[in-house]
Amino acid sequence: MASHVIRQWNPEDKRFWDSGGHGIAQRNLWLSIPALTLAFAVWMVWSVVVVNLPAVGFKYSTNQLFWLAALPALCGATLRIFYSFAVPIFGGRRWTAISTASLLLPALGIGFAVQNPATPFEVMVVLALLCGLGGGNFASSMANISFFFPKAQKGYALGMNAGLGNLGVSIVQFVVPLVITAGVFGAIGGEPAMATKAGQTSPMWLQNAGFIWVPFILASALAAWFGMNDLAEAKASFADQAVIFKRQHNWLMCWLYLGTFGSFIGYSAGFPLLIKSQFPGVNALQYAWLGPLVGALIRPLGGWLSDKLGGARVTFWNFIAMAAGVYAVLQFLPHGGQGGNFTGFLISFMCLFAASGIGNGSTFRMIPVIFLTERQRAAQGQGAAAQEQAVKDANKEAAAVLGFSSAIGAYGGFFIPKSYGTSIALTGSPDGALYFFIVFYVTCIAVTWWFYSRKNAPMPC
Repeated sequence: MASHVIRQWNPEDKRFWDSGGHGIAQRNLWLSIPALTLAFAVWMVWSVVVVNLPAVGFKYSTNQLFWLAALPALCGATLRIFYSFAVPIFGGRRWTAISTASLLLPALGIGFAVQNPATPFEVMVVLALLCGLGGGNFASSMANISFFFPKAQKGYALGMNAGLGNLGVSIVQFVVPLVITAGVFGAIGGEPAMATKAGQTSPMWLQNAGFIWVPFILASALAAWFGMNDLAEAKASFADQAVIFKRQHNWLMCWLYLGTFGSFIGYSAGFPLLIKSQFPGVNALQYAWLGPLVGALIRPLGGWLSDKLGGARVTFWNFIAMAAGVYAVLQFLPHGGQGGNFTGFLISFMCLFAASGIGNGSTFRMIPVIFLTERQRAAQGQGAAAQEQAVKDANKEAAAVLGFSSAIGAYGGFFIPKSYGTSIALTGSPDGALYFFIVFYVTCIAVTWWFYSRKNAPMPC
């Protein structure tokens, strides 16, 4: 549909921006946000579904349930590598609509599969992997939105898109336990199963964990198809974008984003299990959704602060705060089965989630600035045409790096919970994993300071 294709796009031109560019960019942003929120919800739905499978008659082992919870993170992170390059190849409007519609596969599949306790484990594995489609969407969504906004507003735009999109993690952990207790869809939603918990039996519509998202996915996909735009200037082949693998700052920013988003998604996935294992007298599901909520809501603040203060400065101090937050968590954990303070533990983790959210916003503000500066430096003294081409090349490279770094960061969704489990298995406590996280954050502090935030840094941003 040619009417949805914009041939000329120059958000750095104030006259262009004020005369209509701003409105178009805002419309694309606000259609992108609900699509991304749904993607995160579908991606993380297994974190709630697996808890309820034994109650409705599924005889899977604990290890099998763990894999069902972990596979979406692994698959989503891997898909992000490919989704990173999709927007310049297919177009932002087209890819947003198609990738959002693809979420119908796991949503409908889960809805039907959980109604039969005889469903083979292999089928559930396929559905868990399909939920990774939701994780992949983040890479393409962020790459797409980065094209629409000028450098001075990229922090705000990417922070809003990602922050409100990240709310899907909290929403799914809050909504699913509610909708599975009622026949939301009447007869067409299927009969309830009789679930047994703590010796009590009650009806459970576990299929609603999948079905509840279907109408929203359909509405969002249609809104994206008819309401968003493709930018002709954002077109690029995979070969054009693959140049990022030769860029040092691509790999450095992947490391830093693993520290911020990897922490957010990893702590989100592992928080309920950590509470349950360390404070068995506490109902973990009452608190599990709070951390992702805090991290998601505060992410736009990270982008806004970075627009005002500089992304590198915010990121540097943020990693110091994250290292301090993990140390605080260690002080409030029980040791040797004794002591522990859940209130202090919860407050420390809320601070960690908040810091991860701010860091998500600040690192994604750094990337477009880094690549614009780098390309403009290379074109310096070569005339206006070279400078204009440098801006276009920088936008394409930055979009690819935003997506690729988000892929690397998403692996935290698997490695953090796995680190807890390994540490507990080897030592009886999660302390070893947490100390490892502190060491990792120290490396992030060093990278940020040396390359980006110190006086005379090679790439201040």
